[in-house]
Amino acid sequence: MPGLMHKKTIVRALLHGEITVQGQPLQGSNYTFLSQLHYGELSLPIIYKPDRGERPLWDFPRGTLARRESAAFLVSEALKWDLVPPTVYRRSGPLGAGSVQFYIQHEADYHYFKFSSEELNRLRPVVVFDLLVNNADRKGGHILRDENQHLWLIDHGLCFHSEEKLRTVIWDFAGEPIPASLLEHIQLFLSELDDPERLLNRLLIRLLSQSEVDSMKQRARVLIERPIFPLPAKDRRPYPWPPV
Repeated sequence: MPGLMHKKTIVRALLHGEITVQGQPLQGSNYTFLSQLHYGELSLPIIYKPDRGERPLWDFPRGTLARRESAAFLVSEALKWDLVPPTVYRRSGPLGAGSVQFYIQHEADYHYFKFSSEELNRLRPVVVFDLLVNNADRKGGHILRDENQHLWLIDHGLCFHSEEKLRTVIWDFAGEPIPASLLEHIQLFLSELDDPERLLNRLLIRLLSQSEVDSMKQRARVLIERPIFPLPAKDRRPYPWPPV
């Protein structure tokens, strides 16, 4: 993210700035537009995913994927792991309501399958995050490295389902204990989720169903009670396709 720009400033700009769509969309679960956002003197590159560009999916309710993108940012912030770029859901845009995410400048052809051993070792919080949000689509290309070597996670439209959906390429730590330092963050996160008066709850319930929030609470409790990175499921496909 730009040098000293405060994250709250970026979020405010994402919520209220003017979006100018640039180029043609990339089609996936959502149409994805690389756009420019203007807010006062700020001009930011963004990713805009309008609701109307969603491709219907049999297992996720139509018109909810963009909201899940924003919910993933809220979870990342609550965990204090700085994994997801600033992302909001807004009800106005050139093509209507949708998610707006700060665009991370990165090497387009550098992804999980090319990571160094040091970078792979930094992925434990990523795996825990995906377990909590029940990520059904953690492809190798959904982890970006910026110019400061920070790793960012993108594309969270297929998360937060109430049923078990985890599909990921990152099984490097399967069977290992989850480090105590990560468990502390999970416990604090669960404490926030358990308090209906906390801001996190009030924001998430605008983006997800109550059953989806409750299921995330249960996943957090399971990780605390049995702090082991899980093995790939044998009763369903545990990997996304394509993997990059």
